Amino acid sequence: MQYKILREHKMRKSTAGECFVDQTIVYGLVGLGDMDDEVISEKTAESENAEMNKLALEGPSVKRRNKLPDPIEKEKCISLWSVIKDSIGKDLTLICLPVYFNEPISSLQRCFEEFEYSHLLDQAHEHGKAGNNLMRILKVAAFAVSGYSSTENRHRKPFNPLLGETYEADYPEKGLRFLSEKVSHHPSIMACHCEGKGWKLRAAANIKLKYRGSSIQLDPVGTLNLEFDDGEIFTWSKVTTRIYNLIFGNVRCDHHGMMHIRGNSQYSCKLKFKERSILECSSHQVNGFIEDVSGKKVAQISGKWDDSLYYHSNEEGNWDAKEREKFLLWRRNKPPVFQNRYNLTSFAITLNEVNPVLEEVLPPTDSRLRPDQRHLENGEFDKANAEKLRLEKHQRMSTRLQEAGWKPRWFHRDGDGAFRYIGGYWEARERGHWDGCLNIFGDITQDYVNSTRFP
Repeated sequence: MQYKILREHKMRKSTAGECFVDQTIVYGLVGLGDMDDEVISEKTAESENAEMNKLALEGPSVKRRNKLPDPIEKEKCISLWSVIKDSIGKDLTLICLPVYFNEPISSLQRCFEEFEYSHLLDQAHEHGKAGNNLMRILKVAAFAVSGYSSTENRHRKPFNPLLGETYEADYPEKGLRFLSEKVSHHPSIMACHCEGKGWKLRAAANIKLKYRGSSIQLDPVGTLNLEFDDGEIFTWSKVTTRIYNLIFGNVRCDHHGMMHIRGNSQYSCKLKFKERSILECSSHQVNGFIEDVSGKKVAQISGKWDDSLYYHSNEEGNWDAKEREKFLLWRRNKPPVFQNRYNLTSFAITLNEVNPVLEEVLPPTDSRLRPDQRHLENGEFDKANAEKLRLEKHQRMSTRLQEAGWKPRWFHRDGDGAFRYIGGYWEARERGHWDGCLNIFGDITQDYVNSTRFP
């Protein structure tokens, strides 16, 4: 096994494992050890990230699209300020925006987009199996940060799912199976469950939006729960997101706040997402540390959420930045070859893809079948806007559906308030029986609500 190197310096191979070191930067899957003088080949940083991804993607090859369809119509230009100027201080989830401010994926799909770097969790699983719990939590921390990287230059709003809307993702090349569902309309809550190579992650998210002058603030409510098959569990909550310059200037996205990754075993992690300042060089910074059960700091983390993340060893008790060696934990993938007007990543471009075979096995609630979203992806803006207005009328029926006894189809709420996957989805998919799944993208009337019986 071999990893590729960032800088063109004389390298030495670690006798402690598969880890290559120069004077400033180290890439590898294990900690520091004694070095010998064996000179190894010199590689590039771009190839290193591809190699790290390749190590985790050992599943079957699957061909997925690499671009969005060419738009059929010319997109209209509408000022966001003209729409939200009368909504200062209000919850933007209650405001109906024209489709021109959306991107062609739903919030349920955005949940899965954060698994683009799921190989980090695969590596964390392997480290734990090998007894290296420090590298395990470092990789978990890298995964928690990597989910923010796709938000850079993404200034459009994902579609708000309808009550009962679902999204499945079956990515055998990544060893992933994912399911998400809109489980509550008031408050708006989405639950998800993902299974990877030796790990499971579940979450229930509720995002509160507030318009504050020239910016929008998104405050996440909910906890992510990651469990490895050896019983080790990590939990954390997401940080605050703010979108700036809605009226004048270039629209920018920033994340700030504290993220505390709590483990039930040996280590925990605290990360600080630094709030943006007028100094461009300090933007997007993330800094933190790993501490053991006694509170001792054993490693330090630094980087940028839109670029890369490193950790610094403290084996000799030295925290001097000039003396410490940097170990790469994660680096953002390259942008897509075919650029798109929504600035979707290469991974995000695949999320809404559908073909006749897949369409046959999807439940009627899947986001890919949502007509307004499909029209927007195809660049049929007038049709998309008309469908969006029609479906938003359905949203007004959601509260009545809940009052009539509607329950989520694939998730159950425990006594502690957490939503857990109850199973059965993939079995139903195999059989092609979607009992209990409403035709939420069709016509829902008050008579339909009154005639529907829920368990």
